[in-house]
Amino acid sequence: MTSKSLLTCESLLYQAAERIPSDSPRLDAELLLSHVTGLSRTSFRAWPEREVSVAHAAEFEALVSERVNGSPIAYLLGHQEFWSLPLYVSPSTLIPRPDTECLVEAALSLPLPASARVLDLGTGTGAIALALASEHADWQVTACDYVDEAVELAHRNARALQLPVRVVRSSWFSGLAAGKFDLVVSNPPYIASADHHLEQGDVRFEPSSALVSGEDGLDDLRLIVEQAPEWLEAGGWLLVEHGFDQAEAVRSLFESRGFVAVESRKDYGDCDRMTLGQWIGASVLRDQETGDQHAE
Repeated sequence: MTSKSLLTCESLLYQAAERIPSDSPRLDAELLLSHVTGLSRTSFRAWPEREVSVAHAAEFEALVSERVNGSPIAYLLGHQEFWSLPLYVSPSTLIPRPDTECLVEAALSLPLPASARVLDLGTGTGAIALALASEHADWQVTACDYVDEAVELAHRNARALQLPVRVVRSSWFSGLAAGKFDLVVSNPPYIASADHHLEQGDVRFEPSSALVSGEDGLDDLRLIVEQAPEWLEAGGWLLVEHGFDQAEAVRSLFESRGFVAVESRKDYGDCDRMTLGQWIGASVLRDQETGDQHAE
């Protein structure tokens, strides 16, 4: 056990930061010690000599050891901020990423009705659905996931944030009640099964079912793009996140299915990270095809 003379905030933080193999070891250590003690990170700088109890030091050491072994900081804390919303997280779902906030920004930029009906496919923690609901109280937001633990977690986050998001269990569209939406948005699995990134960083601890989608990473995106028109109002939009090198392939899927105004947008790292398109309606599409045939 660490001697009492070393049970100060600064000594514990210094020792932990020396051991944690991350891009921000001091930040990780401060977040873990704050989680254990209830003290703010600012207080560690203002009163570095403040003593920590033996019990808290032992709890802190246990979390540091898990972090040293690679456990994501969000799983150790049990929460992660997204769109300035505090979200509960668990190993049954992906950890919300800052780049996915770009997907929220893209959704908010679309010309949707004041009381738009929105569907978030594969919601996980509920991050995207809850972010949209927090910005538009009049939107009717539905979120779905096929993993029971994820459905419960999204429910829990919606209750904690007091946001009226409807959460249902469904594997993509298969379990949904009949209806139409003005926007379908999704951050689906899009990593290829043999991608070496699956052996690196936080993804080693995240559920593979939320990451991997076939040999080329596009299996779930193909399904979503193919089936989405059946669930979209004429003039409705489909918006999906995808891999940094998949934009061209995803745009091709949209265009082949009959979406118009198809474009890809960038994430905070200036990579093409999401693609959107508008569904003009099957009847309009048929009319256009008929017109093209007559023109020939």
